[in-house]
Amino acid sequence: MADDKSTAAPQPKGTADLAVRFVSAIAMIGLVVIALWLGGWVWIGFVILLAGLVLWEWNLLARGFCKSPVAEVIWQFFGAIYVGAAALAMIAVRNGWGFLLGEGASLGYGPWPVLFAFMAPIVAVDVGAYFFGRLIGGPKIAPSISPSKTWAGFVGGAFCAALVAVAVEATDFGPAAAMAGFSIGSLLGAVVAGVFIAVIAQAGDFFESWMKRRAGVKDSSNLIPGHGGVFDRLDGFIAVFFILFLLAFVPAFVGF
Repeated sequence: MADDKSTAAPQPKGTADLAVRFVSAIAMIGLVVIALWLGGWVWIGFVILLAGLVLWEWNLLARGFCKSPVAEVIWQFFGAIYVGAAALAMIAVRNGWGFLLGEGASLGYGPWPVLFAFMAPIVAVDVGAYFFGRLIGGPKIAPSISPSKTWAGFVGGAFCAALVAVAVEATDFGPAAAMAGFSIGSLLGAVVAGVFIAVIAQAGDFFESWMKRRAGVKDSSNLIPGHGGVFDRLDGFIAVFFILFLLAFVPAFVGF
């Protein structure tokens, strides 16, 4: 009797990978939503956990390309500042900046404004860049750093981020809308904010790709099935929230 395995059609690898990626993505979204909904110390603990995993992966990458212990320590120090500041901003948008400034309990935004106004545009950057880059192709931005990223994907990511930002502002989920109602000016501001978010998020993506290229690895780790490492998924978030920390927390801390 012939071996059934010899005649069975193997499952396409791409299909299997897509299923794994989909399940992992749903699980990650679910964890974020639950932590955001509970807020308080649950959100703080969740963000600290993510930051710790990113820093672990950061140090693995740095170890792969640093030529001396001194250089490795410098990279670890920079990583602690970069990732730590972004983590503080993530905590503050949910729990309030006063929590970080020692002003007692200070509520930030609710779970849905944080999810849609602060996080959805960053997700839209990745989605738009992926699909526009695949559909249109064209010239690469920096093939020596990230061979798959094109100018079409960059523009597509900015367009999708701006579209999401406008939708969020118009449906009263945006920070400005939640405070004073939206207007043409606030919608135009949302477009600018969306494009700005796209530029920063993709810069963060390129920065992590540069680190991986120097370390000679494809992913920052294999912690997330089908997605690589935590840093791979949060590179754009870290860049955007790091800039948010500089723009919002630093002036408040120094009294501007």
